[in-house]
Amino acid sequence: MNAAVAESAHPRAAERTAPKPTLGLPWRTLCENGLAAHFRQRANDHYFPVPDPDETAPGKIDAILGGRFEFNNEAHVVSRQMNWLENPSKDVEWHILLHKFYYAVGLGMRFRDTGERRYLDGFVDLVSSWIDQTPPGFIAADVTGRRVQNWIYAFHYFSADAGSDAFPAAFLSRFLRSIEEQVEYLCENLTPARNHRTLELYAIFLAGVALPEFERAAAWREFALAEIVRNIQTDLLPDGVHCELSTDYHHLVLKNYLCIRRLAELNGIAIPAVMDQRLVRALEFSLFVHKPDGVIPSLSDGDSRSFRDLLLQGADLYRRDDMRYVATLGVEGVPPRKRAQGFHDAGYYVLHGGWGRGARAYEDEHYLVLDCGPLGAGNHGHLDCLSFELAANGRSLVVDPGRYTYSEAGDVNWRVKFRGTAWHNTVTVDGRNQTRYEPRPVKEGTRHRPGAVRHRISGPAPDADLRRFVVLDGFGLLHGVAKSHEYPVVHDRRIVFAFGDYWVVNDTLIGTDAEHRYDQWFHLSECAQDSAVVDRRWGTVRVATPGLLIAHEDRGGVEVGVEAGQVSYRYGVSHDAPIVRVTQTAESASFASVLFPFRGETPNVMVRELNVMPDAITPQTQTANAWAMRIQVGEGRHGYTDYLFLAEVTDAEWHFGGFAFRGSFLAMRRDASGEIVELHADRGARLRDASGRIAWKGLAS
Repeated sequence: MNAAVAESAHPRAAERTAPKPTLGLPWRTLCENGLAAHFRQRANDHYFPVPDPDETAPGKIDAILGGRFEFNNEAHVVSRQMNWLENPSKDVEWHILLHKFYYAVGLGMRFRDTGERRYLDGFVDLVSSWIDQTPPGFIAADVTGRRVQNWIYAFHYFSADAGSDAFPAAFLSRFLRSIEEQVEYLCENLTPARNHRTLELYAIFLAGVALPEFERAAAWREFALAEIVRNIQTDLLPDGVHCELSTDYHHLVLKNYLCIRRLAELNGIAIPAVMDQRLVRALEFSLFVHKPDGVIPSLSDGDSRSFRDLLLQGADLYRRDDMRYVATLGVEGVPPRKRAQGFHDAGYYVLHGGWGRGARAYEDEHYLVLDCGPLGAGNHGHLDCLSFELAANGRSLVVDPGRYTYSEAGDVNWRVKFRGTAWHNTVTVDGRNQTRYEPRPVKEGTRHRPGAVRHRISGPAPDADLRRFVVLDGFGLLHGVAKSHEYPVVHDRRIVFAFGDYWVVNDTLIGTDAEHRYDQWFHLSECAQDSAVVDRRWGTVRVATPGLLIAHEDRGGVEVGVEAGQVSYRYGVSHDAPIVRVTQTAESASFASVLFPFRGETPNVMVRELNVMPDAITPQTQTANAWAMRIQVGEGRHGYTDYLFLAEVTDAEWHFGGFAFRGSFLAMRRDASGEIVELHADRGARLRDASGRIAWKGLAS
């Protein structure tokens, strides 16, 4: 593509009669050539481009000059007489990315790096063709907002040092007029709420800052900033998490807000204190939710990727050395003071084993995030209450499978599959979703094809309640309860972080009406594909994978197996990965799974659930959901035995495994000689051995 081709391919009758951009003084008095000369000479360092690294890759950009467009790993060759209003793909997301023009920024970057005129000509050709055919609000307002941003970013590169290779004067006038038209459209047609509204407001603010020549530039800035301040207070929950409860969208929204914040600072525009307060909280969620490998989990819709650059911006803006520490994977800054944080409005609870201050390197630390909250605003929530993701020793071991796609086309509805309860690390009842999820016709005026049918959430989310969140040095306990409206079963989940070494997931399913099939699911990463092996030894059924052993007591009525699954970290890309499935059929049931991360050889682990009895039967002890387990690791003088106990009351004495314990939780380690070498318990708890001697009494360790 080149400018000469563009001139001949698109009749310029419309161009000759098109209105000029509405500029302020003195720019409105300039002719087209004078305006082009102005933009060649002016400084444009009062704003900055924000390229998308995937969509601006040099190979993709060079292919576009030949008419080959690739989005979401799906490529189509488009003729020079492109029809912008038709989608060559079955996936509407492909068409959306075509109209968002991320590649325009890539063309500008290639022009800057190579000085080759063909990148400028390609940009002129594509934008001219789009202007000829497309109304500003085509598909949706957020698509318009993203396109405005990307056109302005591209303009930064093309006008930074263009010299004689500047835009053709007539094209520049049309380009500015189209931006003005699109920005005015956004001002009148903002999405009512949430992340799309945020990016649209950012586009308006950016246009007002980057192009002060427009007569309404100041009005755009003032309007956008006032709405942005209102928007951030509804976009972000009081705990700082974005209201859609997607970890990826949280960061994309945070990225837009930080761009606005930096633009304002660069141009001396005052920002209300409430905006900084919300931004700091949003950054604190980012700090905790990043895994030790520097990547976020893909909870609800979105991708799994790194946003450490946003933490670096936060460190600079707010002088937060803990944000710098996480952003640099522990190379610079200071470790966060807390190892765990609950974000109660969102229902996310994150526990880090440490921050690289002890024996483990930063990237090898343990990490777990639990979802015990609502579905979130919009339509991006997954049916995953009490699901979790776990990492240790530099790798993600139990993972959220991700989003994969929004498309429901094809023989398999992957959108429904990836969103469903069984494709998360929780428990299903009779194979059903926790929340009603049914096909419905799409509404008129949406971005989807008229007459299309898509699945939508059509019932309430489970009632979720986090009962306990205990964090000690070397011990953690998360206790959540979910009550689905789809079946008469209560799911009680307790996750124990034992001695800073391993995790135990204890699930109790309390039914009241009939037998149910209960399935406990663990989705493993693609690194475990073709290597997950089930064996039985020492009365324990084990699933051994690289870096993770999952162990259960080998008892009747419990089936343990490995099934085929998939995980996705990027839209449209999936990887084969195994799923560990543990099944029981009963009216009520319990599961106790030990998740033991390791390096090197698979450890010898033997597990036994222990009978628990209170010293007195009372209404409180009958409903206390008391549970105990003995876990033996290794053999000989290097082996050790751990005892874990959980209950929901503290004013009773419980008997298990030859001990009597008064308290609500206990984690005790005995070495090969039987000596207690580590113990964690409630403040004021008491432990007696079989002879009645007090083995331990005191404060929590």
